[in-house]
Amino acid sequence: MQEEKTGMLKNFLEIPYDELEKMNLKMIHNAQTKKETEIKNEIIDYLKKEERIKAVTICFSNIEGRLHMLDYNKKFFLDSYENLTFDGSSIRGFSDITESDLYLEVDWTSFMYLPADVFGPGKVIIFAYVLNTDKTKHTSDFRGQLKNYLDELKKTKNIIPHSAAEVEGFLLKGRNAEIEYDKLKGFSLISTGGYYHSLPMDILRKFIDKSAEAQRAMGFTNEKDHCEVAPSQFELNFSYADLLRTADRIQLYKLVCRQIASDMDMTASFLPKPIANINGNGMHINFSLSKDNKNIFYDARGKNNLSKIAWDAINKILNHASELSLILNPSVNAYRRLDPNFEAPNKIQVSSKDRSSMIRIPAGNEKTTRIEVRSVAPDANPYLVLFSLAKTVFQGEELKQENDKRPRSRFLPGNINDAIKIFKSSPFIDKILSPLTKEKYLEYKTSVANRSPRQLGTIVKTSEVIFHHEITNQILWNKF
Repeated sequence: MQEEKTGMLKNFLEIPYDELEKMNLKMIHNAQTKKETEIKNEIIDYLKKEERIKAVTICFSNIEGRLHMLDYNKKFFLDSYENLTFDGSSIRGFSDITESDLYLEVDWTSFMYLPADVFGPGKVIIFAYVLNTDKTKHTSDFRGQLKNYLDELKKTKNIIPHSAAEVEGFLLKGRNAEIEYDKLKGFSLISTGGYYHSLPMDILRKFIDKSAEAQRAMGFTNEKDHCEVAPSQFELNFSYADLLRTADRIQLYKLVCRQIASDMDMTASFLPKPIANINGNGMHINFSLSKDNKNIFYDARGKNNLSKIAWDAINKILNHASELSLILNPSVNAYRRLDPNFEAPNKIQVSSKDRSSMIRIPAGNEKTTRIEVRSVAPDANPYLVLFSLAKTVFQGEELKQENDKRPRSRFLPGNINDAIKIFKSSPFIDKILSPLTKEKYLEYKTSVANRSPRQLGTIVKTSEVIFHHEITNQILWNKF
């Protein structure tokens, strides 16, 4: 009785899913057609009028891509949105303790209404850029760095890069399966089915349905949702968008899946290879460029219907593949996935058929032509990945063609230690990242690598799971 009585006292905003989807799609349309100042004013007016909103959730990501959230009381947010600060020394990759305060700059175009059963009633969400004390974008905030670069491309070349991500995950038994991982026991799968194979109402299908429903309500415009090749594996595909929105969706995609799995007393895991001897998780990045609303990767007369611009992009990514590997595959566990026996894209080559190639050319037409970078792990920082790929396409050097009739096969690094060595000595990485950011990123990757055996072996080690940048808690890190 007491619970019922307490519940009646609360009147926080809860929007039905069908209405929620319409509202979020309208916000996305506004972001594409209206000036940010106009969007800002409309959102502020809405927040002032809607009394059932209690908090505004602000999102940002650290240098490794871990999502962080702050809930601001609505009234405080409306009074202080131009002067939001947080302790940067508490977030990996930002400030040290001597200059800890940093600013958050609200990106009004990212505003989103939320499904109350996933995020709690009375909340809306918005992304922010991390700023230095002088109000410039922080070099370790790759959302801000990506935004700056996209603005530069639009202004100087009138080009807009677009992308979509195919993010795979595993549904595991137990709410804290990753944190409590023991290599002697391993993970327990909730399903033994495979590709497209599950009963309509089994537990994996229920999880997929709930996650897809929430994401559609958030304006993701999901295209297809299904079980993947490995048992207990899932993939929910959302639509094409500009790079910034795609990266935001990747972060929210994983957050929604984790929350829904937790509500079902399970764990949604985005470790690249949580279980040996079955297919791992990938995050295939589909990428293209448009100019004047035209897909400039398409050429009806080109090889595979790709333009010279598209082939130049492919050659540049292939040329810098090993240097980019630590960005695309940022964990010890990620290199376990790059095993050629499990359809892993470890070959530095392009193909329209061979799925072990780093880049695939999917079938497409004038609108849908794109390239698919398959060697990206789902634990990679999506902002850093898309920033680096875009910079490589425009600032990289093309792969030099070999004269041999039988060119040597080239492969991505086989472990994180080799990837660190290549990344560290790369002049190209020095070109696209600031010295301080590169130093910080290397520091975190090296510290994790040093806590795991150099040889991956055939068993997923406890260290590569519990020290993972998306899983490790602060208490555990502070023990070292």
